Amino acid sequence: MTRLLTGEEFLELFTSFRHTAYRLELRDRYNVPAETDRLAAYAAGDWDELERLNTIQRKPWMDLMRAATAVGKRVERVRVVTEPLSPYMEFTLHLTAGNIAAGEDIRFLPRDQAAGLDLPTVDAWLFDSWFIVVGRFNDDDELEAWEYVDHPAAVVEHCAGRDAAWHHAIRYNEYARKWQGAERTSGA
Repeated sequence: MTRLLTGEEFLELFTSFRHTAYRLELRDRYNVPAETDRLAAYAAGDWDELERLNTIQRKPWMDLMRAATAVGKRVERVRVVTEPLSPYMEFTLHLTAGNIAAGEDIRFLPRDQAAGLDLPTVDAWLFDSWFIVVGRFNDDDELEAWEYVDHPAAVVEHCAGRDAAWHHAIRYNEYARKWQGAERTSGA
């Protein structure tokens, strides 16, 4: 069965899943209108403004992640990234520390290393290895819908993709150190 989810239905999944929520992120940019001010603050190096905006805009998500992980649930992501990182992905890497503090386990997989892993070709959340929720994006990288899918072949594909990506992905702290070291070396 497939069907489009409302925003409320999508968020409810993060309180109703039983064990694991895993996301594969494949895009180098997500055009999220709510991030415009935060991106501008990041680009300007206005860390106080970025922190203020993060506190306001990301609090509901962070609270949801803290609640889920506090009861032993796992929330994991693998971000497949093109190197060198785009300015948007540098921004995302910077923000990931907050997600980690809220209990998520986020890892990074360079795109060239992901090439031979036969990963799924769509961004999706995999819940309890039981169903997926696929992000549907337009040509401008804007999320248009979340689509619930429980077709067994699609779920198996995403489970196999999760296992392959997770095995090869680099933990956030290690990747952040690596990337920051590369910036210093290149003079960026």
